[in-house]
Amino acid sequence: MDLGAFSVSLAVKDLQASKQFYETFGFTLFGGDGTHWAIMKNGDHLIGLFQGMFDRNILTFNPGWDANAQPLASFTDVRELQRQLKAQGIAFVQEADETTTGPASFAVNDPDGNPVLVDQHR
Repeated sequence: MDLGAFSVSLAVKDLQASKQFYETFGFTLFGGDGTHWAIMKNGDHLIGLFQGMFDRNILTFNPGWDANAQPLASFTDVRELQRQLKAQGIAFVQEADETTTGPASFAVNDPDGNPVLVDQHR
């Protein structure tokens, strides 16, 4: 199952303090609005910092993107990934609308309650 780019989305209390902390590990600003969220990159490693946007840390996969947020030539659509997981009995917190195309997402929780977001941007 090809899930695309992977990042950890962290719920942070102080975006600037978190950004400075991860810069000491060699991460640089890759994207974001600078007020509520920032995407930090170190090689192929991505960390999303999100202030006031959600309560828990989230494992995030982006079908259709590589680690540089560049489109992949081919990828498995998020709706197909959802169908495959449903067939294996996975319970969903949020589902992608399977009647649509393009950007969509779904969310599940792992057995320990950790949120997993599969978020397709194209």
